[in-house]
Amino acid sequence: MNPADVLDLFRYNAWANERIISTMMRLPPEALTQDLGGSFPTIRGTFAHIVSAEWVWLERWMGISPTSAPDWVRSADLSQLVSHLHGVQAKRNVFLAGLSESDLRSSCSFTLLSGKAASHLLRDLFIHVTNHSTYHRGQMAAMLRRLGTPTLSTDFLIYRSEARP
Repeated sequence: MNPADVLDLFRYNAWANERIISTMMRLPPEALTQDLGGSFPTIRGTFAHIVSAEWVWLERWMGISPTSAPDWVRSADLSQLVSHLHGVQAKRNVFLAGLSESDLRSSCSFTLLSGKAASHLLRDLFIHVTNHSTYHRGQMAAMLRRLGTPTLSTDFLIYRSEARP
């Protein structure tokens, strides 16, 4: 993995998030908060978790270890969560653009929300974050199907064919 691969991985992540967002924005407000089961039982809650996790990890990469999720994650306003996600993506793009090959092989030490100290290679954390978001977007796609709302595919190969740089 090199810096260009990392940038591409996060471009894919942003592309996939936008496809889910486009479906969510068409839902009636009550559908966003309907309990559909799962680790985060609502579409809004699952999306808020994705946004919050992407924010927390960016903070950690920048040397800050948050002790809790940000207050804005509890906002009922979906457009506010989308705005925060776009802010995280913009700030992350600046961070990623400055990475070198050696940065990817360096360790990143941080404190988990539980208070436990941890350290991993930066490149592994990048894979973890994008995989985490993919996992929860899959949960959201299943929730949307249960509501009878089809969503656009977020498969990487669709990204490759539709969003070539």
